[in-house]
This record gives sequence, structure tokens and C-alpha cells, in this order.
Amino acid sequence: MDVNECVLSAGRAVLEMVEREWQPLSAGELEHRLDQAVEEILESDLIAKLEAQPPPPPQTIYVQLLQSQASVGPQVLHTTTTTSCSPPEEEAAESQDPLETVDSAAVKYISDLLQSSKSRARMAGRARLSLSHTVLLSLTLLSERVSYRSVSRRFQLEKGNIHRIFFSFCERINTLEEKQIRWPVGREAEEALFPFSSLIGKDEREEGKGVPQVLGVLGHTRIPIRLPIGKHDVESTVPEVKRMKKEAHPDSWLNLELVCNRRGQFLYCRISKGSDMDRGGALIDRLKQLPELMPSGSCLIARAGYPLTAQVLTPYAESHGPREELFNKTLEEHLHILDQAVANLRARFKRLRYLDIGHYDRARAVVLTACVLHNVFVEMGQVFEGEAEKEEAITCEGHAEADDESIRRRDMIADLLFKNFDPGNT
Repeated sequence: MDVNECVLSAGRAVLEMVEREWQPLSAGELEHRLDQAVEEILESDLIAKLEAQPPPPPQTIYVQLLQSQASVGPQVLHTTTTTSCSPPEEEAAESQDPLETVDSAAVKYISDLLQSSKSRARMAGRARLSLSHTVLLSLTLLSERVSYRSVSRRFQLEKGNIHRIFFSFCERINTLEEKQIRWPVGREAEEALFPFSSLIGKDEREEGKGVPQVLGVLGHTRIPIRLPIGKHDVESTVPEVKRMKKEAHPDSWLNLELVCNRRGQFLYCRISKGSDMDRGGALIDRLKQLPELMPSGSCLIARAGYPLTAQVLTPYAESHGPREELFNKTLEEHLHILDQAVANLRARFKRLRYLDIGHYDRARAVVLTACVLHNVFVEMGQVFEGEAEKEEAITCEGHAEADDESIRRRDMIADLLFKNFDPGNT
């Protein structure tokens, strides 16, 4: 390693250390802060001018009051009546954001989870903050697109302390992963199953025709993160603007692979770097090694791009007619469950829209924290619905093509669906 490489490495290390204690404001946040500062300066100048002026005589004030009542009396009465009635409704409408759904019961519930967890180590940076305020502060950072500076001013704490509190909170929540994101087994798994399609009756399912019930829906999403230091320069002949759109560096996002049940709770969660394109590989291998994890006659539903296996049912990549279209439409209804769960996750935890974190382990800890808390809120019945968007299909790597048995099984289910849907056979 030459001198230049040593200097570059040292510079990166220093920037990483600074990054831990300081998170820069985005352009929008900076503009908001500047506007707020200008408003405060103008307000203070106006107050100073008013205080410098001598107060008017009481008689003058009385005359002005009588004149104003005579000229706008009815309007003032109407305005007062309207104002007294409308603000509660307006405030209620404006307060419908993720943070408002985090009531005292949720803070207490999460605080109790942390106190009852195996990891009882004291959180960092809590010298001046109770556990309940630690939970509220961390939920604020997860639920809002706010800077550490804004939160430090709100909670009257140093920004560096806010940083330590938040990541210590994430580490503690991560220890609850096995308890909160659980794969159902035994009777719990049997109770979690739901029908593949309403077109296939109970009698036909019991005849042993191989029509599965659904245990969960498998899919993925991407969480944008800040590109790590030293990976911004990508050699390419493509112009910069097009390169940013078409050749995004794989380390500029995290892959979040999930399995959710029909309630939208996550049964499985795998977080990997953007360069990892092996979709479903770890889970499928695990299901093959432990077949008891899948109840008899059950399956997972996944989008095109995931491998078609004995445990995972995927749509036809190419539709050749109404039979395939009906089958794909049936699967899409199930896939919407995962799309909605991901939308709810992003809507409640707005920080996942873009994690301004260039450190993989910290970014992963934040995403996992959001997934664990998502299940906590679903269990409490506090669902914050977002607008679902269909995730694009991906190309899976590292798995062979579907075997003949899996293909025959899918064709059999498609035939049965189409037969029951055909008005001539009803």
C-alpha cells in the first residue's frame, strides 16, 4: 500500500467517524430551516418595534374597539362560531400521520418488550432520558423524515446523544427478531393457512387433487441508502444523468425479502446488499432441509422471477391463453397482500424512503427494527395503510429451472381453476 492509498484510507475512516455523530440535512430540510430562521428574525424585529412604541391611551383603544364592533360585528360573531367548531376537525385531519398512531399504549407496549427481553444491557446515551422517552424519540426518527438536529431541539438533547440513543434502540429491538418475526409451526401453521382460490371448493380440496392452501406470500422490496464512501466513482461511458438512472450502484440500496401472512405480518425477513440477486435461495434451501416447516398441502406464493418449486408457486412467465391469465390473476390477488404490507411499512416508517446511512450494518439494523415494529403494531391492531405499488419482477440467480413435477402441479391447478371458471361447466 503506497502513501496515497494510506491517506485515502485514513480519510475514509475519519469521514466514517464524523458520519456517526453528524447527519447532514437534506436540501429540503435545509431550506425549511432557513425559512424558519428568517421568520424568527422577522418576528423578533416586529416584536422589538412594537415594544419600542409607546402604548396608546386607554380611551383610544376603547373608541377603536367600538368602531370595529359596529362595522364587523356580525362577521366577527360568525367567524368566532366557525372557528370554535372547525379547528378540532382540521386538527384531527392534519394529525393523521404515523407519529400520531404511536400513542402512549404503543410506547408502553414497546417499552415493556424491551424490559422483558433477554438483553437487559443499559442503552447508550440514556443518562437524561427515560426508557419511554427513548422509545418515543426513536419512533419519531423512524416515522418522520426529520434530521437529528430537529429531534434534538424537540427533545432538548445533544445531537450526538440522539444518534447514540437511536442506534442503541435499534440494536435492542433487533434482539426481538426471533420472537416477533416467527415462522409458524405445528397447529399455528395449520391455522394460518388460507384458500388458494374461492373457485376451488372445499370438497375438491379434500379429494386430494393437489390444490394447495397458502401459508404466506414471498416477495421483496428495495430500501435506498446512501452510497458508502469511496464507491461514488463508477467507470462508465454512459452520460452521468442516464448512468444514475440505469446504472445505479448496487450498494445504494438494501434488498428486503419478506414472507407475510394474510394479516400482513412478516413471517420471514432477510436483508442483504443490493448486489445480492439470489431471490428466495436461502429460504427455499431451508424449506428443503426442514420440510416440516410447510404443512402438508401448502405453498408460498411468489412473483415471476422466483423459482417454481414444490414449496413456491409462481405465475406463468408468458401467458398463452385465458387459462394462464386466470391463474396469474389468482396469484396476483395474493401478491397484493405483500404489496400492501410493504406499503404500510413504508407509510408508517417514512425514514425507509431513503436511509441517509452509508454504513451497511447500521442501515440493516434500522430496516430490521422497522420490520420488527411493523409486526408489533399489526399485533396491536394499529395498522397505518399506505398506497400499495406492485413490485417489479426480478431475475433469480443460483437456482436451476423448475423441475417437471413442479410444472405439472402448476398446470393441474390452472386446469382446475379454468374448469370451475368456465360457465359451461358450472
